[in-house]
Amino acid sequence: MGLADIAEGIEVTETQEERGVATVDGTDATLEERLVAFESELPCSAAAAATALERYTAGGSVGAAGGAAGIAPVTAAKTLHLLGESVSPVGPTGRDIVRDWVAGNLSRTEAMELTRLDEAEIALAAYVETHDPLDEACAAVEGILAARHAKSQEPLADAVGDATDLL
Repeated sequence: MGLADIAEGIEVTETQEERGVATVDGTDATLEERLVAFESELPCSAAAAATALERYTAGGSVGAAGGAAGIAPVTAAKTLHLLGESVSPVGPTGRDIVRDWVAGNLSRTEAMELTRLDEAEIALAAYVETHDPLDEACAAVEGILAARHAKSQEPLADAVGDATDLL
């Protein structure tokens, strides 16, 4: 078998067919436009959620973000939670206590005493424990919350303790 026999049927083309990974570029859409698809699952409108998220990522508190969006601070916190931000008013032990209360193993009064939370904080903690973030919404706002975290990172944050570490 010669080289001519091996090359028989091979075609030469001038361009190669693109076989890359399909991508969707959502950067042209505003934050509000990206959140419209999740409006029925959010506790506020897409416009309010976008405003709250923008204010929060600019360095504002949850309360300031809610005020800018015209919604209650707890609604802003719920929205931020559904979009992937950690807003639980309790740490790991407090989360266990709230889970025990939600499961019916503790009374509400006991849970509030053990966690030292007020009415609004225990309600938010229960919401966080009973509602998972919306994966698709988190993907739609990907990078926005990460920018806030990058700005808030201090170079020696992991080297210094928290004030409560001394108690």
